[in-house]
Amino acid sequence: MDVLLNEEQRMLQTSARDFLETECPPSLVRDMEEDGNGYPPDLWRKIVDLGWVGMALPEDCGGQGLPLTYQAIILEEVGRALAPLPLHSTVVPALAIAMDGTSEQRAAWLPSVAGGDVILTWAANELDPRLSPETIHCEAVADGDDFVINGLKQFVDNFNVADRCLVVCRTSEASAGNEGLSIFLIDTDSPGISETPLVTIAKDKQSHVQFENVRVPKGNMLGALNGGWPIAERMLDRATVLLCAQMVGAARKDSDMAIEYSKGRVAFGRPIASFQSIQHLCADMTMWVDGCQLLTYEALWRLDEGAPASVEVSQAKAFCNEKCEATVRSCQQIHGGIGFMMEFDVHLFFRRVSAWSMRLGTTYEHRSRIANALLDQPGKVRLGVSVSS
Repeated sequence: MDVLLNEEQRMLQTSARDFLETECPPSLVRDMEEDGNGYPPDLWRKIVDLGWVGMALPEDCGGQGLPLTYQAIILEEVGRALAPLPLHSTVVPALAIAMDGTSEQRAAWLPSVAGGDVILTWAANELDPRLSPETIHCEAVADGDDFVINGLKQFVDNFNVADRCLVVCRTSEASAGNEGLSIFLIDTDSPGISETPLVTIAKDKQSHVQFENVRVPKGNMLGALNGGWPIAERMLDRATVLLCAQMVGAARKDSDMAIEYSKGRVAFGRPIASFQSIQHLCADMTMWVDGCQLLTYEALWRLDEGAPASVEVSQAKAFCNEKCEATVRSCQQIHGGIGFMMEFDVHLFFRRVSAWSMRLGTTYEHRSRIANALLDQPGKVRLGVSVSS
């Protein structure tokens, strides 16, 4: 296994970084926090033309057919620039359709996504924010050629600008054979949908979405009836590791700014970078972000190889939740009082990374998932418990 970037990947990283440094200054990020849509259409069109939206989508659907790692490289640079784009929220459901949809669904839905004409999002969270089957109660009931959906979803990214939303619904009670869940692609303009914007620490666009007798054709169901949870689980794993890449990019940029600031900030007649306490912080930040990046790219490598990756995804997210958050907090401390002012750029990174650390599973949820996976392995001894075959 080699998780280091090859020459082609480094070229992609460099070109994406150069592009975003030119096209997405912090002033644009701040402007989009106050904008109703939350993203600049001109910048969206440019990244579509660069192929970023369809990078990991199949070639027969208008994409480039590249491994998921290439998409993560782009999202790492998006995180580094804090680019206000509905890229993550569009790519995640698009990849689910590409991997689990029928050939007809792929042909009908994905070319317009890769071409930038359709923005997607997905909805899984409800009142209980844990991402597990028993927390999903939004109901879909068959009625003729349609399903009728009733229920609510929380923390739906970019629903305000999305054209379609991939929604996880309950279609039956859970049984020994399945979790009773199905997934539907819903037109966001359908009658019966109401959206309430949420105020978030990141000042991004998330919504509370209510479905009341919303009709969706049966042909819009992704996968088999009551067979939606395995699809959702794979989708959430991809979403999580791509979010980790964004967190790594943002934390890396923030730490770079703090380290550079410490070299020029003079106190008691010398740069604060010469003080051991600051040196320790800078060294810790570098190790933390490096560790987050290595765990993230290990999970990506396993996903690209088709190997089981749920443990590696959870290892990456649990570590990123703690260490990326610790990094941006340390960056503010190095900057002193100015670091806590909202007008100062490091505050942008603190708010975004803090918000991302609470999405797609907390540290405790992912540690629990890792522990359960380890206990399921015969012949292993974990935490003083012997599990035999």
